Amino acid sequence: MAIKDKTTIKHYVRRDVLRLGGGVALSAPFVGRAWAQTTEINMLAWYGHGEPDMVGAFEEANNVKFVPKYYAGGDNMLALIAQSPPGTYDIILSDGEFVQQLNAAGYIEELDANDYPFDDMLHEDFTKFPGHWEGDTLYSMILRGGHLGVSYNTTAMSAEEAASYEGFWKPELAGKVGHFDWHLPSLGMMSLKNGNGAGLWDLTDDQWQAVQDVTMTLRPQVGGFFDYGGTFNSLKNGEMLAMCGIGDWITGVLERDGAPVASVIPKEGGIQFTESYCIGKNSSKADLVKSFIQYMMSPEGQVKSAQMLAYPGFCVTKAGRALLQEVDPAEAKRSHQMDGMPNDPIALINEGRIHYRDIPKQQTLEDWNDFWSEYKNA
Repeated sequence: MAIKDKTTIKHYVRRDVLRLGGGVALSAPFVGRAWAQTTEINMLAWYGHGEPDMVGAFEEANNVKFVPKYYAGGDNMLALIAQSPPGTYDIILSDGEFVQQLNAAGYIEELDANDYPFDDMLHEDFTKFPGHWEGDTLYSMILRGGHLGVSYNTTAMSAEEAASYEGFWKPELAGKVGHFDWHLPSLGMMSLKNGNGAGLWDLTDDQWQAVQDVTMTLRPQVGGFFDYGGTFNSLKNGEMLAMCGIGDWITGVLERDGAPVASVIPKEGGIQFTESYCIGKNSSKADLVKSFIQYMMSPEGQVKSAQMLAYPGFCVTKAGRALLQEVDPAEAKRSHQMDGMPNDPIALINEGRIHYRDIPKQQTLEDWNDFWSEYKNA
């Protein structure tokens, strides 16, 4: 796999970064002409990725307008695409573990690896992330990540109690433990609690039954199942004092506003969510989408991703992380994106404490979702 030298990306000024991609974005006839019609780019993504703080600068520089459709959970993403005519979505923000299903269903286009800064990745795993490639063919570009563990109100749990998933069973939290309402992250955490480690997604029938059993014992503690907004608000107003299935992507927003909440990676290990960009099959705007992905992989784009108002994430490029430390050292420190910090996300991966979120290997997604429905109704 030949990858171009991307070291010059570090030296682009803001205007040049927005024109990244060999001038593709600015070579189109309409760009920079006030009388030209704005081109709409249809986006399918988690909430926040199509908001002005993420896309506004690119829209202004390229006379385009992103039209986002938001989903929560990869299952819902697949359902929305399946229900839509081919070519509906120009750009798809996918969880890393669902890219292989997008590819198998023929929903996404091939990408040229030479267009992206693979030689600047913070970790070797990111250069050929599981499921993003088929052989030597790239189908999705890793954008950002985040870690999931024990999220809690610091007035209700100590750091020591939060250092294990056992903390969710603290008697004083009865009725005050919430779930982000998606089966993969919460059941993945229960699998880690059971000691499945790196095999947390590859469960035998007995191991899967044990995960279901231990999850059911948590049910008396649970006060609700929440979408993104509900998760955010229930922690903010103290309705819930601990939350299973999330991490800094929720508590980080609240921390920025001074709320007494935190997320930690417990001793049993944590889970990394990984978000990646794909070009939708048969998109008529593939060149523009490619330029946008290149912009988001530039140092400026990576900083925007780390600072995203809806929920923060980790940079995946060295140049992006370096620029974050330069322009927003407070956020770099808060999110541990600095060398030498004990919870540096890259160090946690190297220590084997982080496991990339995946889909079940010996069960189906429907098996896990069916149990989740049973659990919610128990």
